[in-house]
Amino acid sequence: MLNFVLLIFIYIGIYAIASLGLNLIVGYTGLLSLCQAGFLAIGAYTTAVLMTTCHMGFWESMIISGFIASLFGILIGIPTLRLKGDYLAIATLGFGEIVKNIILNWDSVTKGPMGINGIPGPSIFGTTLSSMDKPEWIAIIWIGVALTYYFIRRIVRSRVGRALEAIREDEIAASSMGINTAKYKIGAFTTGAFLAGIAGSLFAAFNQSVAPLTFDFMMSIMILCMAVLGGLGNSFATIIGTIIIVLASELPRLLGISHIIPPQLNQILFGFILVFMMIYRPQGIIGRIKLNYAKILKDEILDLEK
Repeated sequence: MLNFVLLIFIYIGIYAIASLGLNLIVGYTGLLSLCQAGFLAIGAYTTAVLMTTCHMGFWESMIISGFIASLFGILIGIPTLRLKGDYLAIATLGFGEIVKNIILNWDSVTKGPMGINGIPGPSIFGTTLSSMDKPEWIAIIWIGVALTYYFIRRIVRSRVGRALEAIREDEIAASSMGINTAKYKIGAFTTGAFLAGIAGSLFAAFNQSVAPLTFDFMMSIMILCMAVLGGLGNSFATIIGTIIIVLASELPRLLGISHIIPPQLNQILFGFILVFMMIYRPQGIIGRIKLNYAKILKDEILDLEK
């Protein structure tokens, strides 16, 4: 039981990093993206290839994976600049499916449907971690969650964050006020993709294997549910939403009744959560935090005076 609880903590941390990245795109910028699983797949497979084929270390592979995922974030961000709402969601959904199908068919690199096995874990003080070293993994992953939370908090409390919020509320008004909406929208996609790539890298190294069918459309929906459930535009609420969704997904296994519950139940659960939240509490469980701009402006003035 303890081993399974530690495993849940690890997956909560990995998904929290990915959902925090998605919250920056959807919650703070107002861009409905359904391709976070695609960015996770890019990060996971980049790490797998670099570590098994190029024999590169985990830490270097993780950073490279994040940057490669962010490059794809730019690629999907540029063509979708003029898209909004449902059309943007469909475009990003298509991108995620393209990534999955490329992974499935690029046998020479990704090993196709078989996936890549034997991915070594990170080396810490000369010791290589395996998936059995769960306390060490929890420490690594949750340090990553804390750094991600702090990073996004700094973004949303800066001028960049105010520009993203202006775009979310009224893109035309933001543009008329001189905000380069294209730059900030691409920047949001790039940052969200980078964080998903990091999460994918951690996912691959912990599981020591990757398979293309893992990163399907339902993973993107699950990550979106995490952000929506807690409250879009609120990083702390996103982590709370992640905890609830992962616990709900793993509850049958935790209770030992997974053999009598169909695997499609998760799809029903995620759909129900999205519908219920949109109807009865669209702001999420905690909701969006309204920033005190007077205090932020005062702090910036004090920083300039220093």
